Amino acid sequence: MARKKTPRWLEAARLRQGAPPPAGRADWLARALGRAGVMPRVEAERAIRDGRVEVGGRVEREPFAPVHPEVEVRVDGQVRSLDAPLLVLMFHKPAGVIVAGTDPEGVGTVFDRLRAVLPAELQGFEWYAIGRLDRDTTGLLLFTNDEQVVQHGTSPETHLPKRYVAEVAGRPSEEALRRLREGLVLDDGPTRPAGARLLGPERVELVLTEGRHHQVKRMLAAVGHPVKALHREAVGSVALDVPLGAWRQLSVPEVSEGLGFSKDSTPGGNGR
Repeated sequence: MARKKTPRWLEAARLRQGAPPPAGRADWLARALGRAGVMPRVEAERAIRDGRVEVGGRVEREPFAPVHPEVEVRVDGQVRSLDAPLLVLMFHKPAGVIVAGTDPEGVGTVFDRLRAVLPAELQGFEWYAIGRLDRDTTGLLLFTNDEQVVQHGTSPETHLPKRYVAEVAGRPSEEALRRLREGLVLDDGPTRPAGARLLGPERVELVLTEGRHHQVKRMLAAVGHPVKALHREAVGSVALDVPLGAWRQLSVPEVSEGLGFSKDSTPGGNGR
C-alpha cells in the first residue's frame, strides 16, 4: 500500500517549528533563500508575497511553502540555486549593541554592525548569531547561515568551551578561584566546573563549558567580585584575532576542529 503523502499545509507547519531539515528534504521557501544567500529572510518573505518568486514554474506567495532542493526556483525571472555553503563568521563585537533583531533603545544591533562591514557577496545571506553576548560585553561573536551550527554551539550537550576575561572589583583570592574551578550553586542550580586563573590584580580568566544567562557575571558576583567589564576571547579553540568591529570567515578546519562541528555532531539530529 502506497504511503499517504503529507499534506502541503502540514509539511509547512512542521518546517515553521523545527530546525533545518536533513539534506534532500523540504525546507520552507524564505529560509531556503536566506541560507543560500539569495536574499535575507525578511526580504525573501516580502519578495514571495509580492509574487516575485516562482517555484516549479508557478508563482509562490507563501513564505512557509515547502521547497525541495531539486526544484527550480526563480526570483524576478532568474533561476537561483538553493545550494547553501556552510559559512561561519567571526565578528569582534563592540560594547553598546545587542544580539537581537531590533534595539528598543535605538543604539543598534550586532546584525546592523555586521552587515555594515560585509562585502556584497555575503549580504544576501540570513545570518544567525551562535549564542549571545550582553549589551556591554565585547569580544568574539560567531555568525552562521546554518541553524545546525547554532544548535551545536549553544546546546548544553555540546560543552563547547568559551573563554572570557573579566575586569572585576577587588583581587580574587585563591579560595575564590578554587570555588569557581569546582563549580558553584546559583539560583538556577549548580554550575559545571570552570577554568579560572588570575591574570592581574583585578583581572580574571574564566573558561565555561555551558552558557547560562549572565553566567560569568553571576559566578564572579557569587565569590564576591562583581564584574566591571567583560570580554570573550575564544569559543572552542577559535580565538578572536580581528580588530573591534571587524570580521573574517572561519576556515573549514576551524569549523570542524576548532568548533567541533560536523553534520553528524549536532545534538538532537539524525544519528546524533
